[in-house]
Amino acid sequence: MKTIGAAKFKAECLALLDDLDPDGLVITKRGKPVARLLPFDRQHAELIGSLRDKVEIRGDILSTGIEWDAGAES
Repeated sequence: MKTIGAAKFKAECLALLDDLDPDGLVITKRGKPVARLLPFDRQHAELIGSLRDKVEIRGDILSTGIEWDAGAES
């Protein structure tokens, strides 16, 4: 895993984010690790919206289909 000083990270932050490898980056301050930057896991991002136009909803999905009166005595 690559390491970088905090001052250099601050100066090059956007470029470092563009070139971030899967192992990430350790940010140091005075030679001691203070943070680790990891890329966001996007492996499931392609699932969002993948069922659009493939699923049909039938009936009322917010109801059990059973009618009841909350004020009725048992």
